[in-house]
Amino acid sequence: MKKRMLGELEVSAIGLGCMGMSDFYGPRNDEESIAVIRRALDIGVTFIDTADMYGPFTNEVLVGKAIAGRRDEVVLATKFGNERKADGSWVGINGKPEYVRAACDASLLRLGVDHIDLYYQHRVDRTVPIEETWGAMKELVDAGKVKYLGISEALAPTICKAHAVHSITAIQSEYSLWSRDPEVNGVFEVAKELNIGFVPYSPLGRGFLTGAITSKNDLDPSDRRHTYPRFSDENFDANMAIVTKVKEIADAKGVTPAQIALAWTLHMNPNNAPIPGTRKISRMEENAAASDISLSAEDMAAIDQIAPAGVAVGERYPDMSTVDA
Repeated sequence: MKKRMLGELEVSAIGLGCMGMSDFYGPRNDEESIAVIRRALDIGVTFIDTADMYGPFTNEVLVGKAIAGRRDEVVLATKFGNERKADGSWVGINGKPEYVRAACDASLLRLGVDHIDLYYQHRVDRTVPIEETWGAMKELVDAGKVKYLGISEALAPTICKAHAVHSITAIQSEYSLWSRDPEVNGVFEVAKELNIGFVPYSPLGRGFLTGAITSKNDLDPSDRRHTYPRFSDENFDANMAIVTKVKEIADAKGVTPAQIALAWTLHMNPNNAPIPGTRKISRMEENAAASDISLSAEDMAAIDQIAPAGVAVGERYPDMSTVDA
């Protein structure tokens, strides 16, 4: 597995996002998910991503079980800030310093580790000055509980304010062939300027870009994607047209649409390290192999024609109010 640098932190070029193993995408199978994580480590996927709100709380426990006895093989990332109750209900976005400290201690306990490699502010709390939140996060680094800090779904002005308190190692935001906002909203520019790595989440468009979802009937009735605008009846066919064209390029190269989508994110920025999620070993291995795919300038130009910025129909989320603006 090739490596990428997020600031001074070395990670596998392709990581593994664990959210869907415990929440949002239908019934869970912890035994199968643990096997996926362990197999990922076997083949050199070292970058494992979770968050306290996934489950809620249960995904960190799952990841902790999966990496037990193999901690030194893992670059472990988790997040705080999207506050939920144990029953899954939403409390809100919380960036208060006392919450930062309590959330970190709780994550360490659930994960069964003595430190977190990369700790993200999951969402920006607009009711708390970012300097106060990051002051508490810096304390966690000083205490040895956290090694590196990250921020998720933040824009350039917020990133600069946080970075002034403590260096940011990684920015995590949605980025894929149908979510290219970081290219045009200044995030890539500020990341390059400040030597901050970028971690694309949902690099496969929540599964859409794999070509495996051909209708909403392919989704479990409890799947949260039923509520997402890009999966709606009025937008589905238009977005599927993107996938069909990507598949033509993939077929010509003898690879899968998912691998093209992941290889594209790697080629777009040398400091990108995407974290596709899956609950199947075969899919994880397929995703990991994308790090070996070479795309020519002609390939990249063809993909850009198919999926320019703004091509997807519909918003990323049903409610975009939690995204920094």
